[in-house]
Amino acid sequence: MTTPTDKQIADLGAALEVFARRFKLTDAASGKPLAEIDKQILLYVEKHPGCGPTDVARFLGVATTTISSATDRMAKRGLLARERPEDDRRAVALKLTAAGETYVAAHRQAYLEMFKLMLEPLSPEERDSLVAMMTKIASNDY
Repeated sequence: MTTPTDKQIADLGAALEVFARRFKLTDAASGKPLAEIDKQILLYVEKHPGCGPTDVARFLGVATTTISSATDRMAKRGLLARERPEDDRRAVALKLTAAGETYVAAHRQAYLEMFKLMLEPLSPEERDSLVAMMTKIASNDY
């Protein structure tokens, strides 16, 4: 594998800056926007209902205290519920509320629309190549 050139790095940075401006999503829920960590927590809990804060912290690579603060915020906003499992009253199980489920569904739909806009100008072969390259980058452990 070769080292990327300075020009390649600069060109990629410029393209990603354009992406950030052009494809910026408005918050999927009305009212006060969520912090990015909050969105990631909701997405994780949707896929892993009943998980604990430690599970989320481990997956996102952040401190458990960060997750505790975020789950407090989201519980106050009615997006996330914290429950005590009957078999271990010391543990906390996280799950989405109905409002949290609505938020996640809207968030996912907004991203799907954005991805469609990104892929539309490309030919089918270019789309396949882009997806393959992005998948390769995403799956690389640093």
